[in-house]
Amino acid sequence: MKILHVEAGKHYYGGARQVAYIMEGLAQRGVENFLACPIGAEIADAVGKTAQVHQLAMGGDTDFGMAWRLAKLIRTVQPDIVHLHSRRGADLWGGIAARLTGTPCILSRRVDNPESRLQVALKYRLYDHVITISEGIRRVLLDEGLSPQRVTCVRSAVDAAPYLNPVDRAAFRREFSLPDQSIIIGMVAQLIPRKGHRYLIEAVASLRGSFPDLRVLLFGKGPLQSELENEIEKNGLGDIIRFAGFRNDLPQWLGGLDILAHPADMEGLGVSLLQASAAAVPIVTSRAGGLPEAVAENVSGLLIPPGDVPALASALRRLLEDADLRKEMGQAGRARILAEFSIDAMVDGNLAIYRKVLADRS
Repeated sequence: MKILHVEAGKHYYGGARQVAYIMEGLAQRGVENFLACPIGAEIADAVGKTAQVHQLAMGGDTDFGMAWRLAKLIRTVQPDIVHLHSRRGADLWGGIAARLTGTPCILSRRVDNPESRLQVALKYRLYDHVITISEGIRRVLLDEGLSPQRVTCVRSAVDAAPYLNPVDRAAFRREFSLPDQSIIIGMVAQLIPRKGHRYLIEAVASLRGSFPDLRVLLFGKGPLQSELENEIEKNGLGDIIRFAGFRNDLPQWLGGLDILAHPADMEGLGVSLLQASAAAVPIVTSRAGGLPEAVAENVSGLLIPPGDVPALASALRRLLEDADLRKEMGQAGRARILAEFSIDAMVDGNLAIYRKVLADRS
């Protein structure tokens, strides 16, 4: 079996890492992988041993030539299936390219933002099957009119091994220049509006009087940083909240957090939450998209309504006040990740859809 994967992201974030996991697992199962990605994309170096990489100009939704370039590559590679893993034009132009060449096409849907029923009816006819990374996203598509027979949930996975090693708390505090008695909330997300950083800033402003040792680390980068810096300064939280940037060595440090906060307005599943659970960190997150699938309520973390700052502050307070509960939820989360979110299960789920699509076409 030959699969052409199309990933339009330039950075090696959560979605691109999932694509790498899939290709590595498929290669171990005898599948031949090809990857189309933007010129200079970080995933190109990461998958060089498991896929033949083709770097192409990819200009997003308005790049009409992307369909022609992908169609040319499909005719050269002659894959059995084209698997589209992202948006940024890859979904539309990749689907058109597959249709032009008569090649079966699968779309992975990683986000839960809504589309109109008309848009779904027109765009999704390009795909033989749609794979969602959470049941929450699958329900969105069903509500928008997609046939249940054409959409399957195969959850994202996490490589738990790097997160299982204990973290030296003293070394953690030195690395991030934190006081010795700090209790630390972390957030791991792109600095974009839908992730909910502003809610966390408001909640921390209400908690700082009760928890003088509280510190917050914001991991990630994005266009919202300057706006968030202004908000932090306006609330007088400059000594409490700091930006930790994007860290390639995050597995080494994630377990040093006392709590992971992720008050997003919408989210496909939340790979950073799976990683935090693997690191035995309890979580506070929203009942939005696939987040309730990533965090088992009152087992591995606490769930709140999206955008509800008082509820966020209350949930954080509950965990800040109870070290035993933090430990209990952290351990329960780790056990759940090891049991339910393995890379093998994700790879086998994707492979099963490939076989189904090819059987339906034969």
